[in-house]
Amino acid sequence: MHDPVLHELASRLRRLPPSCGPARLIGVDGHAGSGKSTFAGRLATAMGDAPVLHLDDVACHDELFDWTGRLLSQVIEPLRHGATARYAPYDWRARRFREPRPLPPAPVILVEGVGSGRRALRPYLARLLWMDVPAEEAWGRGRARDGEEQRTFWAGWIPAERRHFADDPSRPFAHLLVRQRERGYEVLQGPVGPHASARPVTDRDGPSAMC
Repeated sequence: MHDPVLHELASRLRRLPPSCGPARLIGVDGHAGSGKSTFAGRLATAMGDAPVLHLDDVACHDELFDWTGRLLSQVIEPLRHGATARYAPYDWRARRFREPRPLPPAPVILVEGVGSGRRALRPYLARLLWMDVPAEEAWGRGRARDGEEQRTFWAGWIPAERRHFADDPSRPFAHLLVRQRERGYEVLQGPVGPHASARPVTDRDGPSAMC
């Protein structure tokens, strides 16, 4: 389905200066269950099938949020030097990391997942997008999606996510807020604004227009 909002956003993101070597890294953050994966997939399609790095592939059962070093060494450092990154995706059923997967330095790479806007990654992001869904609503969606089989996982995930965002919030640093509508998406200016880097501490209230 053609979504003019996504195509306009894709056009703007492609015109940004590179942020990590030759690549423009676009973070898509938000609470678990907020629709990050679906949105990132649709935005990637609007960009001509831009690669998407899912942080679920970088995290693991024992390190739900303590994966910064692995991401920096396996992905960020190679991309910074214009080289192909190689990361080992985690198999959540087998509870082990699989064979490394290549990630070439494409012009735009979407980094999707809870914590993609963490402070250690913000210096390498060209833009940070936040899926603007309240935590309880997002978690309710996620639990309904995953069913009874993942009930124990969610019981551990929610307090871990609360702790993560309490210590290292992403939303105050978002350039854009993304809200899903009955048809398509609405993209609004985030707390940081469209022309700032992802690093300064800014927390203005009230979104306005898109970048």
